[in-house]
This record gives sequence, structure tokens and C-alpha cells, in this order.
Amino acid sequence: MQHIFQHMLKLSGLLFGCLFSAATFSQTTKPISIIPQPVSLVKSVGQFTLPATVIINAGTSSEMIPVTDYLKNKIAVSTGKPVSIKSNASFSTIKLVLNKAENPSLGKEGYQLSVTTKGVVVKANQVAGLFYGVQTLMQLLPKEIESKTAVKNVKWSVPCVQVTDYPRFGWRGLMFDVSRHFFTVPEVKQYIDAMVRYKYNLLHLHLADDEGWRIEIKSLPRLTEVGAYNAKRVGYFGTFAAPAADEPRNYGGFYTQEDIKELVKYAKERFVNILPEIDVPGHSLAAIASYPELSCTPGADQYKVRSGEVIMDWSHGQPPIALIDNTLCPANEKVYEFMDKIITELAQLFPFEYIHLGGDECPKNFWAKSDAVKALMQKENLKDMEEVQSYFEKRVEKIVESKGKKFMGWDEILQGGLAPNAAVMSWRGMKGGIQAAKMGHEVVMSPTDFAYIDYMQGDPSIESKVYATLRLDKTYTFEPVPDSVDAKLIKGGQANLWTEQVYNMRRAEYMTWPRGFAIAESLWSPKATKNWTNFAERVENQFPRLEEAEINYAPSMYDPIVNVSRRDSTMTIALSTEIKPLDIYYSFDNSFPDRFYPKYTQPLVVPKEAAQIKMITYRGKQPIGRMMSIPIADLTARLPQKK
Repeated sequence: MQHIFQHMLKLSGLLFGCLFSAATFSQTTKPISIIPQPVSLVKSVGQFTLPATVIINAGTSSEMIPVTDYLKNKIAVSTGKPVSIKSNASFSTIKLVLNKAENPSLGKEGYQLSVTTKGVVVKANQVAGLFYGVQTLMQLLPKEIESKTAVKNVKWSVPCVQVTDYPRFGWRGLMFDVSRHFFTVPEVKQYIDAMVRYKYNLLHLHLADDEGWRIEIKSLPRLTEVGAYNAKRVGYFGTFAAPAADEPRNYGGFYTQEDIKELVKYAKERFVNILPEIDVPGHSLAAIASYPELSCTPGADQYKVRSGEVIMDWSHGQPPIALIDNTLCPANEKVYEFMDKIITELAQLFPFEYIHLGGDECPKNFWAKSDAVKALMQKENLKDMEEVQSYFEKRVEKIVESKGKKFMGWDEILQGGLAPNAAVMSWRGMKGGIQAAKMGHEVVMSPTDFAYIDYMQGDPSIESKVYATLRLDKTYTFEPVPDSVDAKLIKGGQANLWTEQVYNMRRAEYMTWPRGFAIAESLWSPKATKNWTNFAERVENQFPRLEEAEINYAPSMYDPIVNVSRRDSTMTIALSTEIKPLDIYYSFDNSFPDRFYPKYTQPLVVPKEAAQIKMITYRGKQPIGRMMSIPIADLTARLPQKK
């Protein structure tokens, strides 16, 4: 009996030791937080630590250079280790392999990543897949890999994993509006660098609008001499007074054709295509200020590039009523000569197969007054203004196709009849995309209700005020393929960053991340694997990586969601949080609450004399949200209007 008892003691001790080791392992290893979520990731025991000298083995093909240069630079800069690139080395730290026999499941951008205790191997059918495998590897390394200077005292280890991954969609885009405010070549490169971390492959540049023409067209020099500059304003764009006649117009800028070539090359080396957009026939005030003869309206020679003053009446919905004529004249043959010159030069500068020509929010009230437009309608048997715009779109599509490119526009180009081969970018919800797909046209989904990242991310009391709110959890529900259409016609989707209220690069980053994570995952990862709670945890683990990379981001997911309602003569405030579990502490007495203040547990009745509510979120004993202060008068203004 004693022998059996001793044996049981040894067994229990061994079991306790195993449990302790497992607990210790789980406490010391960090969770794997890849965004976008890979198709398959299997973790095994152990890790691989980068040696004193890192050897990248990538074979002899020159097409590997963009990947090896990118990888070498990332590792060398942050680790301070010497990194060499060798072909067919007998031993390597990281091996990049192009499959001799194509793996059909991986497609053009998929990859397999294997990390064992002996090293790292990335395999893919094409070089783009290797690049995306490298992006996943970067997210497996410590966050300090994102540092722009060498970091000491870091264990440069990678957990042992087997990853098989490939994108759900081929079009994974971000639109960057460089017209409302000009962003420099280095800033656009910075935006590209952030995009590719999360496997985006398309940068849509909005290059022309009422506020600025941003690309050199050599055959039309006034577009940048005049059209690239306005009067500087700060504050709430769209509310500014019109500049005085003698006020300097020196705010803005443009990309030379050499700049564009540099950006296209930079993007290509990171497996990103650039889609150029020139927004016509509306949103064309910068063009008309440069070449007034393109307008249907007398007096256009007095027009100036917009500086943020009111030029539209939106009170009647869409299309807006123009207070000045910001449209190209569809009845003027000079307009089509103008478009031919622009498209000719765009086609030479941008290798991407599509050219985007806008088509959105085109006011028709000045067209309706134009004798030339009336004559065009009679000649071409056009029954309304939508058909007039359709006439314009079909003509510019022919110009685009004559240059060997494909024509794309916003979903308004559906009105009045769609050009025969046009691709549609659906922004006014999903309905335009559904309609276009049912007509057999290719579609890119970028609906306002999921993908407009110029919207506020949290409460207006703490965000730059815009007319709508789009929180991270709503963005994450983006599903590009409606049930009612042929999935093959949905090329993918993108998030759109309009920059009326975005004055600088730090703000552009703040608006893009983390909502850009949500769109990236909707476009790359399998639909069935999406899970908000898991995603939110991975987002939090990405924040320190962005901090290392010195990329700004919005912490709005930590801030309370505020809803007000009226109960008899009193106002009630309901508070909630986007992620769980967080505690909300509040005050009505003008002091700054911490966790020793009242904790929110049920809807609050506002005290009669209170002037404001302050609130903050905590996780346990640590504050995690921002201190929010909202005047009671502002909350009263949010109440539903009595009928």
C-alpha cells in the first residue's frame, strides 16, 4: 500500500508540474493577433529566434527583389542585426520560395508560412503572395519590428506556426482624397506603407474636385497653374466665407508627372495598384476656374477654386442644387477634347487597367437653364437630365476605351442608362452595386454605411464633427456580396477617406485606423471566420504596433456610446460600450470622474440644474477611454423632436 501511495504522490507532483508549466507558458506567450485573420493558422510548441546574422534565401529571380529588399530593410532597421540576401544558401533564416508547380488554392496572392524552431519558410505561386506572407511574419515578430530605429533588449522570436492564407477578393482598396487637402509624395508613400501591412492592394487617388486639381496635365497647364490652389482656411470646412478678391491663393499643390511615376513605382514595389480618379462632370470647379469655356453658364470666367465656402444647397437631397455651376457642359465639344487630353496623359502615367471618372453628385439646375443642353436633348432625343449625364458618361467611356483602359464611375452613372462596359463603384449604400451587378456589370462596393471613414468614429463631443457616425463595430459588419447577385461580379471593396475635415497626415491616419483593419478583414478573410469579439482583441494588440511605427490611430472603441431619450419632462442618458467588459464612471458636478466615482449601471436621469456630464471608461483599475465632457444643452439638442 505504501508503494502505491508513494507512486500516487509522484504522479500528482508530475501532474501539478505539467499544469504549472502549461500555466506559465500561457502567461508568458502573447496571443497571435494577425489582421486580417488568415484562412488557416495552426500554432505548435516552440519558437524560432532570429540569429545574430539574418540570411534571406530567395533564389536567383530578379522579381523577388521588391520582397527581399522590403524584408531586409524591416529587419535590419529595427533589430540592428546584419541581414544578407543569398541565393540557394545551404542555411537560411528566412527562405522565400516560388512554387514550381502552382498550388491552385493559393491563387495569385496566397501564401503558406511555416515557422519551426529551425527557421522560416514562405511559399507562394507568385511574388505578391510572398510579400503578403512577409506581412504576416512581421505581425508574428515582436511589436518593435515596426520601429524606425534599432531597439535593444528585445528577444526577436516568432511562435512556431503553420499558416495557409489567401484573399477572398482581388480588389482591396483605400481611397485617399488628395484634392480637398493636398498631401505630399512622402505622405502618400507613408499611407501606402501603412496599407500594405494589412494586405491592401489598391490605392484610389481622388485627384480632382472643386477644391483642387492635383495632377500635372502637360497639354492643359492652367489646370495646375490655377486649379491647384485656393485660400487657406481652418475650422469646419463647408461653412467658410468666400475669400476676398485680393486674398492670396497659395494653399494647395499638385503632383508633377515625375511625382506620379515615382508613386506608381513605389506602390508597385509593394504590390499596390493606383487607381486615378478625375471627378466629372460635377465636382469640376477647379477645372472650370482654369478653363471657363468648359462651362455651360455665362460668367464662369469669374469662378474661383473653392476654399470651403458654401456652393451647394443640399436641403432638397440629391442631386444638390448648385449655387454656382461646378459642372462641365455636356453639350460642348470642347469638353470632350479636354477629356481626351486628360485621359491620354492619365493612361500613359497609370499602368492600372481602370480609370475612374467620378460621376457623383452632379447638379443639373444650370444644365436645365442652358440653351446648348436643350439643343443637345432635342438632337440626341434625351428626355431628362439623367439621360443628359448618361450621354456624357457614354462618350467619356469611349475615350477611356480608346486608350486601352476600362471606365469606372460612382453609382450615379447608372441613372439615365449605363455605359456599355462601365464598372460601378457603389457608394450610396449597396443598392447601386446590386443594380449594376444584375445588369452584368463589374462592381466595387464602398457603401457609406460601412466604408466611409471620413465619418466620426465616436461621440461628437470628442471627435471632429462631421454629419454622420460610423463606429468600428458597424464597419466590421461590412459584407461586400449581397445575397441577390452573382458573386463573380463583385470585384471587392474599399474604404473611402474624404478629406474635407482632414487637414494633415496625422488626422488621415487617425481616421483610417482601426476602421481600416475592419475593411481589410472583410475583404481578405473568409466570411465564416469573422467574429467581433476576437477581432476587437486583435485590434487592441495592433495598437502598440502602430505606436512603434509612429502611425496615429483612433482609440474611439474605448469611449462610451451615449443615447438620450425623453421620459415625461426629464432627460434620460443611456450609456454603453463598443467592447466588453468596460466600466463607465461619471459625474454631473463638473469634476473629473475616476473609478471612485459612481459607476454606470442603469440609465441616468439628468439632475435638474446639471450643466454637463463627464464620463470615462476603465478596465479594472486602469482608465482606458478618454475623458468625455458633454454639455447638457448639447444632449438636449440630440433628443428626438416632439411631433
